[in-house]
Amino acid sequence: MTKYLIGLDNGGTSTKAAVFDLEGREIATAGKHTKVITPRPGYTERDMEELWLANCDCVKRALREAGIDGKDVLGIAVCGHGKGLYPWGKDGKPAYNGIISTDNRAWKYPKKWYEEGIYRELHDQLCQELMACQQAALLAWFKDHHREVYDKIQYVFSVKDYVRFRLTGEAYCEATDISGSGLMDVKHAVFDKKMLERLGIEEVYEKLAPIRYSCDLCGTICEEASALTGLPVGTPVAGGMFDIDACAVAADVTSPEEMVTIAGTWSINEFISEKPIMDGNIAMNSLFAIPGYYLAEECSATSSGNLEWYLENCMNDRNIPEGSNVYDYVNEQVEQVAPEECEVYYLPFLYGSNAHPLGKAAFVGLTTYHNQAHMLRAVYEGVAFSHRRHIDRLLASRKPPKAIRIAGGPVQSKVWVQMFADVLGYPVETVSARELGALGCAMAAAIAAGVYADYKEAANHMVRISERISPDPEKTEVYQKKYEKYISISNALDTVWGQFEV
Repeated sequence: MTKYLIGLDNGGTSTKAAVFDLEGREIATAGKHTKVITPRPGYTERDMEELWLANCDCVKRALREAGIDGKDVLGIAVCGHGKGLYPWGKDGKPAYNGIISTDNRAWKYPKKWYEEGIYRELHDQLCQELMACQQAALLAWFKDHHREVYDKIQYVFSVKDYVRFRLTGEAYCEATDISGSGLMDVKHAVFDKKMLERLGIEEVYEKLAPIRYSCDLCGTICEEASALTGLPVGTPVAGGMFDIDACAVAADVTSPEEMVTIAGTWSINEFISEKPIMDGNIAMNSLFAIPGYYLAEECSATSSGNLEWYLENCMNDRNIPEGSNVYDYVNEQVEQVAPEECEVYYLPFLYGSNAHPLGKAAFVGLTTYHNQAHMLRAVYEGVAFSHRRHIDRLLASRKPPKAIRIAGGPVQSKVWVQMFADVLGYPVETVSARELGALGCAMAAAIAAGVYADYKEAANHMVRISERISPDPEKTEVYQKKYEKYISISNALDTVWGQFEV
């Protein structure tokens, strides 16, 4: 009888469940959006109970869509957005809303830690920059602004650790997520109370669950979860991982030679290394899904989520021919304007910035001559330029790759994929999987269930690289000049963002 694996992927606004067979073929999916709560500018939250029920509903519907019984599932694992905070209370309930990784309320805390020299003192342990959306900064904010919430927290969770806790009733901090939180001595893969004391949040040491790894068995489906999902009690649950790790293993990034860029709400750009990269070029080192490796990461919330915002808020549906797919229409619009003919630039800083911490999105260069096609091209280019800014930093610390693998929404657009290749100046390889994060989770579940020995073996069976797109040298030359202008515009606007204090 055929057996299956389930991957659950929790983004900042949506949850997806996907059922895979043991060869990585996607059998069925189900998704659900959760409401984003924005009580103030710079705040992005979600209801943790709504999120839990959304995960359960997605699993149940994916099983139904696949036409299979839960007893045929060998295992399940969860991935999710990194950073953010999902606090579980001592009263057996969420201690507050979940906080998404686009939240910027705690921006003053990293600034303070840099100015007071605390970051420099702790950098050899942290192996990464400190960010407003990390648990460390958010917990410091709660301690100062909502002490009653801070004191009642029992467990500090990332989103996927929270969901896994609800599936099993067992609390763990999985290594890929917690190593990007600002709470961990990443170099030694341990929690250090003295480090937390220097950050002013020493009480958090008692709120951190034991550390586990992505393919470790971290419990089994409990009775409540069984009733809500349709999975039998006792179904194995793997540790799961940060969604960028899940996408990396699902793109067969299992050795230091490969590099991957992931375009979602976040621009994620990464490779793996046997040692943390501490030369100052790379912002983030975390523990990778494969034990013994570090993930060298450059990231910001500056990617294809900007297009979704534009489509929702700025597109006139009357312009789209009846029966046309909106994304096909957008691609046609972008292709109408040659890159050398478009002097409109877009800074994709709706949700965050990879320049000034208070940077905002902006179109620059608009005149009455320009139209929607110019603006859509500017959005496409701005996202690609933002990825390149990160990739340039990564490449300062490693040999150039033979190709860069790409995952995320833009993979569905040949126009955008070609633009990425032209802007980056490297061949781009796409991965033939729609739900890449869920596939990475399914690989972890397969290892935890004993189907495969490790991620390399799992990738040999479950991962398929679909095609390679080479850059056009003439367009690469054009984009190089445009990229230099993009950087100049970004640098110039850095001088004014301080007036936009949240």
